[in-house]
Amino acid sequence: MRTAIFKVIKPGLLTTVQDLGRYGYQQFGISPSGAMDPYSMQLANILVGNDQGEAVLEASFLGPVLEAGSDMVIAICGGEFSTKVDGREVLMWKSFPLKKGEILSMGSYKQGARAYLAIAGGIDVPVVLKSKSTSLNGGFGGYEGRPLQKSDLLYGKPVIRKPWKELHPELIPQFNKQLTIRVILGPHQQMFTEKSIKQFLSEEYIVTPQSNRMGYRLKGPKLEHQLGSDIISDPIPLGGIQVPASGQPIILMADRQTTGGYTRIGTVISVDIPLLAQAVPDTTVSFTEVSLEEAQRLYLERQKFMKLLQVAAK
Repeated sequence: MRTAIFKVIKPGLLTTVQDLGRYGYQQFGISPSGAMDPYSMQLANILVGNDQGEAVLEASFLGPVLEAGSDMVIAICGGEFSTKVDGREVLMWKSFPLKKGEILSMGSYKQGARAYLAIAGGIDVPVVLKSKSTSLNGGFGGYEGRPLQKSDLLYGKPVIRKPWKELHPELIPQFNKQLTIRVILGPHQQMFTEKSIKQFLSEEYIVTPQSNRMGYRLKGPKLEHQLGSDIISDPIPLGGIQVPASGQPIILMADRQTTGGYTRIGTVISVDIPLLAQAVPDTTVSFTEVSLEEAQRLYLERQKFMKLLQVAAK
């Protein structure tokens, strides 16, 4: 039965409904969107007994204050936020019951940038183009195509699932301000000088405040082109690293544009996207090259790990 699960007391800085994304529509100019950190999002769902791809709330930098509209079971994963229920601190990376009328406050971030709130039974919002994700640029999906606002009511079909689950501490990622991110070089590395390729793989870059769900702007040694920075526009993958004429890299993220006309020096591998998604401004990023085969191996290992956790949690 559909019921109110949360009333928004304070919306936080940017709180949206997200799932694993809206795929198969980039040829129509529709970005996939979806959770910036799909690893944390999926673990939150597993802890409450949902399918891995069920929609959750993604909170960025400053989380929401929510009043529970019914009894439910929730889990919060991702960056470390100062999370409280009726003023008492609660732990992340575990499922726990929330009673009707209790106030959940996700507070501000301590480490990492984004936290994910999963509710057993999921969030009841319309499925648009096979996804519940909010498209902020398109203004559709999620909750009326926008971030949550004060007094919004979220609905769902809450399920009380016992016993409560907790993730082993060794499986909880550490979010710090110094990252080594693995990339596959290309597809336009021939358009950069040999010196720039070496710089890219040996120097450090800083995440600037001009970073958001569309992309992360980095600041560091200028990367020089030898054939110009413009190309005929082509599709942009998640993690694609554009380098415009300024020579400063831009890593394209969940709400990226579907095509672009700047050279791409490389692509961040899938398993490192979650770490990058938790980077706050002034985070130091260095890049290291891996092969396509190694990236695929790591991806398959991550998928196998998720399936094993899903089975173990049942």
